[in-house]
Amino acid sequence: MASRDDIAITSQARLRPIVDVACDLELPPDALELYGNHKAKVRLDAAADRPQDGKLILVTAISPTPAGEGKTTVSTGLAQGLKQIGKRGALCLREPSLGPCMGVKGGGCGGGRSQILPMEDINLHFTGDIHAVSTAHNLLAAMIDNHIYFGNALELDPKRVLWKRVLDMNDRALRHVMIGLGDKHGASRETGFDITAASEVMAILCLSHHLQELQEKLRRIVVGFNLSGEPVYCRDLKADGAMTVLLKDAIKPNLVQTLEGTPAFVHGGPFGNIAHGTSSIAATKMALRLADYVVIEAGFGSDLGAEKFFNIKCGYANLTPHAVVLVATVRALKMHGGVGLKELSAPNPRAVEAGLPNLHKHAENIRKLGREPVVAINRFTADTEDEIKVILDDCRSRNIHAVPANVHGEGGKGAAQLAEVVTAVADKAEGWHRPLYDWNAPIELKIGTIAREIYGARQVRYQVEAQQDIHLLGQNGFAKLPVCMCKTQSSLSDDPAKVGRPTDFVITVREVALAAGAGFIVPITGPIMRMPGLPRVPAAERYELATDGTIKNLF
Repeated sequence: MASRDDIAITSQARLRPIVDVACDLELPPDALELYGNHKAKVRLDAAADRPQDGKLILVTAISPTPAGEGKTTVSTGLAQGLKQIGKRGALCLREPSLGPCMGVKGGGCGGGRSQILPMEDINLHFTGDIHAVSTAHNLLAAMIDNHIYFGNALELDPKRVLWKRVLDMNDRALRHVMIGLGDKHGASRETGFDITAASEVMAILCLSHHLQELQEKLRRIVVGFNLSGEPVYCRDLKADGAMTVLLKDAIKPNLVQTLEGTPAFVHGGPFGNIAHGTSSIAATKMALRLADYVVIEAGFGSDLGAEKFFNIKCGYANLTPHAVVLVATVRALKMHGGVGLKELSAPNPRAVEAGLPNLHKHAENIRKLGREPVVAINRFTADTEDEIKVILDDCRSRNIHAVPANVHGEGGKGAAQLAEVVTAVADKAEGWHRPLYDWNAPIELKIGTIAREIYGARQVRYQVEAQQDIHLLGQNGFAKLPVCMCKTQSSLSDDPAKVGRPTDFVITVREVALAAGAGFIVPITGPIMRMPGLPRVPAAERYELATDGTIKNLF
């Protein structure tokens, strides 16, 4: 496997002008708004006259270890593998958040020979989209408090303001704050911060086809309730116009490239365990008009990103995946087989076998949604042939395609076999996927269906606040929205300590939040926080700026 220094040198040597990458998709230079030589935004109407006939390939995963299983790396490698077998492919990914980048995870651009470039720019400020989302979100927050300060004509109840502020950083100290303290600083009230990736504005950006739809969704944001218990909307504060102005460039998809020069649309960044966890409708549909096969990632496992992709994004975008790749690793299966994190690199085929029920459940989930999974075994250097064989033999016995992929070490070459299998499956796909539930069903039924069918729960328990939230949502006409579950990625249950395939467990819903503008409701379960915290040793501690201007240790 190549060292990080080797990869860095290789990436700089192979970085193509973005206008050349665009030419691969038959995009003319005047369709681009350049951000230097290697990044560009693409006009929303650039491919409007082309048929949307590309095949959509969704990449999801089994339940991950804390370090993740390389889903972005596999997605990138697969997109490069398509080029290796002579197919015109494109990649659709989310923009990395600065919170995880500075926290536990580090960057979100893949790894080894399956990276998106320019990695440093994408991991940091990129084209400014996330900052635009933060600014638009916080403008609405400022206008709420300004309205209350100047007489509160809408009679907005300060104790029932739902709209918090956001920051693109992990900062646990901001989860609960008091504002307006001191004389002449506005009404004092409790509020807090969420991370920008959890902002409803981010979800709206990613679920909008064009600027007009974006503004209409912003208008529908419920910021709180008045003293009579009626919802107060963003449009009541006349904030939607200015918010749209702030987002006018952010809605345009960003075009970059992989290490091997494959076109990559990197746009939008909703978290997979808090929000709906996939890149924008605008970028996805543009890619489907420009490429024959489009690889798109959904956050975390099939219980989170994939379920939301099928039941929320596909519903609003009128899309259906033609194939689903399920990323599995030896190390994750060993963890789900009972091995501790410190022992994951030690050979242990029996532990891999013991962890297979987790893989089985995720494969069942994909089949419940109407598609056949293709298992991609993302190879790590410590994996043994015996461990890989355990997975291959098990999948073969269950009629599941399974392919080892060395995308970190070999890039597209290491994904060529996977690309052959996936395109064959995509080409044979017929019909539409099966939505898991009817949007018009009662809220409790939708939540219960996800909990039982996708997680494997015995039942759902609602705390008092959640029961009150559900009643309020129904009373105000929001019961027919789809459900965006907020749940830990570490387990099929809502308890991160329950590894493997837990059974006979109960999902506990603490509260049910509303994202009326984005068009979904958010049941919040377990210990999930919408503002993460930094770890004891943040990744930020290792980053340095060299004297020649290059960034060291960011990957």
